[in-house]
Amino acid sequence: MLKQFLQFKLSQKLSPQQIQLMKLIQLPTQAFEQRLKQELEENPALEGGKEEPDNIDDEFEDAYEEESDADIVNTEDINIDDYLSDDEVPEYRTKANNYSTDDEVKSMPHAAGISFNQYLITQLNTSYLNDEEWSIAEFLIGSVDESGYIRRPLADITDDLAFTQNIYTDEKSIEKILSLVQELDPAGVAARSLEECLIIQLRRKEVTPSIELATAILEKSFDQFTKKHYKKLIQKYSITEDELKDAISEIERLNPKPGGSYAGNNRTIEHVVPDFSIRIAEGELELTLNGRNAPELHVSKEYNNMLKGYKDTKKKSKSQKDTVMFIKQKLDAAKWFIDAIRQRQQTLFITMNSIMHYQKEYFLTGDERNLRPMILKDIADEIKMDVSTVSRVANSKYVDTPYGTKLIKEFFSESMKNDQGEDVSTKEIKKILETVIRDEPKKKPLTDDKLAKILKEKGYPIARRTVAKYREQLDIPVARLRKEI
Repeated sequence: MLKQFLQFKLSQKLSPQQIQLMKLIQLPTQAFEQRLKQELEENPALEGGKEEPDNIDDEFEDAYEEESDADIVNTEDINIDDYLSDDEVPEYRTKANNYSTDDEVKSMPHAAGISFNQYLITQLNTSYLNDEEWSIAEFLIGSVDESGYIRRPLADITDDLAFTQNIYTDEKSIEKILSLVQELDPAGVAARSLEECLIIQLRRKEVTPSIELATAILEKSFDQFTKKHYKKLIQKYSITEDELKDAISEIERLNPKPGGSYAGNNRTIEHVVPDFSIRIAEGELELTLNGRNAPELHVSKEYNNMLKGYKDTKKKSKSQKDTVMFIKQKLDAAKWFIDAIRQRQQTLFITMNSIMHYQKEYFLTGDERNLRPMILKDIADEIKMDVSTVSRVANSKYVDTPYGTKLIKEFFSESMKNDQGEDVSTKEIKKILETVIRDEPKKKPLTDDKLAKILKEKGYPIARRTVAKYREQLDIPVARLRKEI
């Protein structure tokens, strides 16, 4: 037998307005402009530019009652229930956005250049190949990645040709066609390894003693070369240090990623637009928000008057019901969007202003060693906001400073204690580590143990493994790989 019972449950949920605000806060300036443009196109009740001089506020109050303390539009004077039956609820009230799932999704077309693979196939047209050889060559070109390499074993390519192209061949025949593909431009394309890529490029150069030596080193001593065992190379090839230096210089001029040199590659070029600007005026810091983040928006006067007109209508037809729903939906969405943008501006400015004052010494001097240890919670506690809100502001946003355009999240760092018990930023330690490595003797680079001792002498007692971690974060190789001749 089924038992029926009632259960009360209390839960917290974000309102559609809060969700919209959080999404807007995390957008950088350029993405925000695109979002604003989209909203203006899709909501006719939202208009940009300065509002007309007419007293629109009075007319707005005729259609709407005064807003509550929560700054939410109250339209109780227009009884939507007069237009709707008891079981009908406007769909927009239950959604976080105001767009129908049936709305057509439109995208703007963009110009597409010729791809890297198409560029290689175009060069292949000058070769004399039969149908089967052409198919194999085309398949090999299709296996070339964006860096210009073929990463798959020839055995796998042989199997794929049999299953997908109905071409039964062997690895020797494929290797013959591959050598033809490797003659295409840019030099080094379709190589199966870095070693092969560099050798292909050297063979296209005019033969000199340095080129011959560089080729021999890559073909016979590639492992020793990559590990920088220079003394072994000098003994093996009976050469002087200058001769080895000339050969290495030839290798360093080669391109390890031939695919990346192709100008026709479709790449997204990111133009950084600072969201904030910090200036120093008479020894004090001044913060400004990019004006593109503060657009002038207002609710459409025409839509406001239309809603007022339907309010005064005595007859409530089906078409009027649909019209009132549409107008109210768009007016609500416009008002919500304007409020969200206003709150976004305020949140961005308050958060960045707190970061600026927290790192005042850095912004006044530009010396990264003056960066204080700072985590998201420090700023969140200061401005009385949630950590997630601070994270959204700091993520993917930039600030223009007297020392260049900086990513905001770079100002955050963990803390460590120096030998005096003071909290110092890990960025300060990394900067000093970077300086020590830059000034080290190139013929005998400092090991992590020696670096740890030097940092300890400078007042930063950190372990060797911590030095190794910071060195890797700075993208600096181990001592052996930093060695020069």
